[in-house]
Amino acid sequence: MPRAAPGMRIGLYGGSFNPAHAGHRNASLLALRRLQLDRVWWLVSPGNPLKDHSGLPSSSARVAHAREVAASNLIDVSAFEEALGTHFSIDTLAFLRRRFPEVRFVWLMGGDNLATFHLWRGWREITHMMPIAVIDRPGWTLKAPLGKAASAMRAFRKQESSATALADMAPPAWIYLHGPRNFLSSTALRERDENATNSADPSS
Repeated sequence: MPRAAPGMRIGLYGGSFNPAHAGHRNASLLALRRLQLDRVWWLVSPGNPLKDHSGLPSSSARVAHAREVAASNLIDVSAFEEALGTHFSIDTLAFLRRRFPEVRFVWLMGGDNLATFHLWRGWREITHMMPIAVIDRPGWTLKAPLGKAASAMRAFRKQESSATALADMAPPAWIYLHGPRNFLSSTALRERDENATNSADPSS
């Protein structure tokens, strides 16, 4: 598990990272700068409960690749969720709050995740655990803020101009961050690699 000291401001960026790509890195650097975080932790999950796990590479392989992509001493990559034995973000966040009660955590998610946030286990409880920063993604700028979860949390949305204070806010509090958007996606990269493999295979 990455190290943390009391008073640190740490962004938590969870996902399968299958594979990690420049979009994850750019979003993390944006969060570091706009939210004035000390670090960002990439939490490489055993697998998204809402997605098919077949063909998912091992956690160690995904962590190794993610560290290469992160290429920053301000981004820590860990798969400790596997040791916890949980697939659900709510359990991970509850553990981190107990383990580091004096750390100021911010949950980071993409706009696409906000659109399906209402399907997550305990999503309403998550909003009361720590502030949330939603990072804009191509195609979700207008749709994500109109989704079920965003509508339910509308009263707790803060102005983007107050981003630097988000880590110090008592939850529920969330903000939608706009910035340079990266069109890369893990799904598209997997499909590209599969197509390349099939094209190179004479038996296909």
